[in-house]
Amino acid sequence: MDGLETLKAKYLMAVAAAADENALEEVRLAALGKKGEVSALMATLGKMDPDQRKAAGAMLNVLKDEIDAALRAKKAALGDAALDARLRAEWLDVTLPARPRRAGTIHPISQVMEELTAIFADMGFAVAEGPQVESDWYNFDALNIPPEHPARQEHDTFFMHRAEGDNRPPHVLRTHTSPVQIRALMDKGAPIRVIAPGRVYRMDMDQTHTPMFHQVEGLAIDRDISMANLKWVLEEFCRAYFEVPSVELRFRASHFPFTEPSAEVDIRCSWEGGQLKIGQGDKWMEILGSGMVHPKVLAAAGVDPAQWQGFAFGMGIDRIAMLKYGIPDLRAFFESDLRWLRDRHTHRPAKTRV
Repeated sequence: MDGLETLKAKYLMAVAAAADENALEEVRLAALGKKGEVSALMATLGKMDPDQRKAAGAMLNVLKDEIDAALRAKKAALGDAALDARLRAEWLDVTLPARPRRAGTIHPISQVMEELTAIFADMGFAVAEGPQVESDWYNFDALNIPPEHPARQEHDTFFMHRAEGDNRPPHVLRTHTSPVQIRALMDKGAPIRVIAPGRVYRMDMDQTHTPMFHQVEGLAIDRDISMANLKWVLEEFCRAYFEVPSVELRFRASHFPFTEPSAEVDIRCSWEGGQLKIGQGDKWMEILGSGMVHPKVLAAAGVDPAQWQGFAFGMGIDRIAMLKYGIPDLRAFFESDLRWLRDRHTHRPAKTRV
């Protein structure tokens, strides 16, 4: 078959001259495409006698392979050249000075947790911690919460998935930090004085509720602790936290399964001019729940209720942070809005109504 060397030289020169991948694709189609010159010659093989077909076919396959190899090599070279150009365009001098370091800020929730920990530490309270995934026993049973209590229903509590046939006690995302009190009592015994700050979880979401929020609960157990001691501790905390010379608290009878008697606690305040002022005025605002630890709770933790007694209280950290720093929407704590976080870098108490 004549002219194959000329055809090869023609397409090898065309491949070498291709400036980009589009031009290279045009060369491929002209040579090896369905209507290309090499493909057209391959189509003539069927008209030849067997000996001619064998010899011509071998020469055409060699020609096709050589052109295809040249095309592949050129495509790789064009790719390498494009990468080099991109790297040169995106080059960065790593010896240049860095951006000015921006000072970090403490999240308002972390700020408040540090504040209240310091305040209670001055009154002799240690910090206790516990797992966020709790057994049903620690979260409910040990706290004298009966099986029919609404808090134990799936519409209020996050229950952990259990595989079919798993007979272990159910586990939940803790709904309060009270289980930490049980664990602390079982570990340390009485007397004891601890606070338990941390994350808790409940199925709720609106301007003042989120599925995950923060609580701090306090526990003090001794032989002669009374409600009077509870009142003093809460007054001292509120006075120090809200940075006011005096506060007035009001205790209202309530019911919690884990305390008896139980009381909701309100603080005297004023909303004059749309500004919250603690310790003055004629308004009352609920801030926490409290009471004397129920004898059944003491017994569940291995403490003899005939020898020991004490008080417990609990409050929402997010709630008191909103009150002190004038934050109107609880969801702002969790949206990771850097503008909002930077705006609160001073963490000054704001007198904004919430």
